[in-house]
Amino acid sequence: MADLLPSLVIVGRPNVGKSTLFNRLTGTRRSIVTNEPGITRDRIYGKAEWRGRALEVVDTGGLVPDDRALIPQEILRQAHVAIKKAALLVLVVDSQAGLTPLDEELARLLRTTGKPFVIAVNKVDAMSQESNAAVFHRIGVPIFPIAAEHGTGVDDLLDSALAQVSVVASVEEDKQPDVIEVAIIGRPNVGKSTLLNRMVGEERSIVSPIPGTTMDNVDTEITRDGRDYRFVDTAGIRRKGKTTLVAEKLSVVMARRGLERCDVALLVVDGEQGVTQGDAQIASYAEESGRSVVIVINKWDLAVVAARDAASRDAATAKGKSKRAPGEQHKPENFDSGRLMFDYEKMIRAKLKFLSYAPIVFLSAKSGERAEKLYPLINQCWEARRRRIATPALNNWLKEEVDLQRGTTPKARPVRIYYITQAKIGPPTFLIFTNQKAPLHFSYQRFLENELRAKYDFIGTPVRFIQRLRKREKRSAGGDGDRD
Repeated sequence: MADLLPSLVIVGRPNVGKSTLFNRLTGTRRSIVTNEPGITRDRIYGKAEWRGRALEVVDTGGLVPDDRALIPQEILRQAHVAIKKAALLVLVVDSQAGLTPLDEELARLLRTTGKPFVIAVNKVDAMSQESNAAVFHRIGVPIFPIAAEHGTGVDDLLDSALAQVSVVASVEEDKQPDVIEVAIIGRPNVGKSTLLNRMVGEERSIVSPIPGTTMDNVDTEITRDGRDYRFVDTAGIRRKGKTTLVAEKLSVVMARRGLERCDVALLVVDGEQGVTQGDAQIASYAEESGRSVVIVINKWDLAVVAARDAASRDAATAKGKSKRAPGEQHKPENFDSGRLMFDYEKMIRAKLKFLSYAPIVFLSAKSGERAEKLYPLINQCWEARRRRIATPALNNWLKEEVDLQRGTTPKARPVRIYYITQAKIGPPTFLIFTNQKAPLHFSYQRFLENELRAKYDFIGTPVRFIQRLRKREKRSAGGDGDRD
């Protein structure tokens, strides 16, 4: 697992090229790179391999030690968590800006940790610019002129890193146990990062009341009850017209990419606000991409309080008093939260009809109330999307248990299904051979899907059908001769 690898932690002030270096070392495009400072906020983890050896690489947010604003303070706290576990620290500086007071302050901060550290002098794009790195020798640690964007000098940096830490061999990995990939998706500020922290049991993502705090996808691997999970906290997805900064547009793209690589998507909805058009749009992304979905109604404790207060206000009106017997007093403690949950679920099903198969969980990520219900549901959804049904069992079910005449279709010609087989898993996809070349009417396909779900429990998982025309068999030669 990644936590067994020695950790190389990249630190520095904002906009010096830390994320570019991270992407270069890991050979990925995990971290968002733009000219706008302060994009990386949470810790981003990756793996670098060099000369047959492996390192864990951690990208941190730009550090401003004396900034009193909430998000810079949280970035610093997240960086401290990474620094504590680091085997080597890489302080990234900008050769074109020279040695700034903030660089010197960060160098002093790193020296107090007792961890070995080196300086990567970034944006040295030509040999003639290497002299710009000389001023950083004043700090008194090894200097490496690099161009993270082009990869120049990065090999010397990795050689030094290998020499300073005891790295493990990057052997061909044995087949790893199945990792359940879980993406946490939703609109900005619905509690996705709070839910991630609750699920993994640590402050893994920055949480603030400011919408759009998370920009990168934040991966976290944990093992629970013998199963491995990889959680991806995605940026809040908004409509294109609502995003202004380039980084915001990129973060939405990255969130969609995080959704595409997951097995199970936790669609987080703000319980106080209810299901909005934005939630429905994000839900459609998950359904179209074939992900299994669990609908998470977050902030349920606040929603119950708001509904109870609203009921008390209604009871105080003349209309509310008329509904009670003479002299009867309204008692807030008699408020039926179970009834509220029933009505709320009914409303969700009406607005998200295309996710009728998705289970719904009402919880509070902040307090942890009912959050323990998520792991069993994630496991069930993952098992459902990987379920493979034998062809004989499918055809016996079709022949003996399904009344195909009940399926409604606007066409006069009745649909006949001759044969069915499962083509693939993730999501379960079934190949059906029929007497029609035209696609099945959606109502007939829905009937078939409902029958299939009633027999085989595909909880939280979409089911796909691929239709093929089975050509009519040719008559025997003898029969043709008689007819002639």
